[in-house]
Amino acid sequence: MSLPPDLTDRAALARNRARALARGAELFLHEDAAAEAKERLSEVNKTFTKPAVVAVFPGPWREILPDARIIADDEVLALEEGAHDLVIHALSLHWANDPVGQLIQCRRALRPDGLFLGVMFGGQTLAELRAALAEAESRLTGGLSPRVLPMAEIRDLGALLQRADFALPVADAVKRTVTYATMFHLIADLRAMGEGNALARRSRRATPRALFPEAAARYAEAYSAGGGRIAATFESIWLTGWAPHPGQQKPLRPGSAARRLADALDAAETPLHDLGD
Repeated sequence: MSLPPDLTDRAALARNRARALARGAELFLHEDAAAEAKERLSEVNKTFTKPAVVAVFPGPWREILPDARIIADDEVLALEEGAHDLVIHALSLHWANDPVGQLIQCRRALRPDGLFLGVMFGGQTLAELRAALAEAESRLTGGLSPRVLPMAEIRDLGALLQRADFALPVADAVKRTVTYATMFHLIADLRAMGEGNALARRSRRATPRALFPEAAARYAEAYSAGGGRIAATFESIWLTGWAPHPGQQKPLRPGSAARRLADALDAAETPLHDLGD
């Protein structure tokens, strides 16, 4: 049986990240994610003494967890089984060729009742850039090349937590809109984040000279943020799960509720057979 092709060219990804670090990485989204993680952890009634963070850029995460063990986001994570009570996968899971495998490795590294917290870019990220490039390239060449990483939707990621055997799995999303002077300023920021094109199936041919100016014009027309600037969406999807433990809260069996939801909400209930077509 043949294996599916890799999504990510890991060598190209490493080069992109090394260039970003060498030139001074742009970390505002990582800083935002670390601040959000700190807030989420503050709401958990638990003290973590053995944290680990899977991170490309460890600086923002050391600010919130100075004693955490920092782990590179290799395909095989340097995590010991049952060694940690908290594992954070910090803004790199979207590049994983085997995201389920990454989650399983994090799950195995947790002690019973240990917490996993993951954050990654989701499917709405860079929707504007994706559309502008696709429209421009389709018009100029009649085809499309992989230029922006395809990212998972929240409904799919919640299912991955269950496949990785996490208890009490939760997935939620946070969107942020960032404005730029032009599409070229956005692309420069993506390179400074180490988020340039590292797709395994990216085109190796020379890019048509007119492509990026055409895409930039379409972007500015369709996604203006006012004041001569453009809008770019970044969607962060947060994944939360626990290593199973006998003392954890268990979900109720379907049909076991003692009170109807409509009664609790003091709302009218409409039977399905009364709904129109």
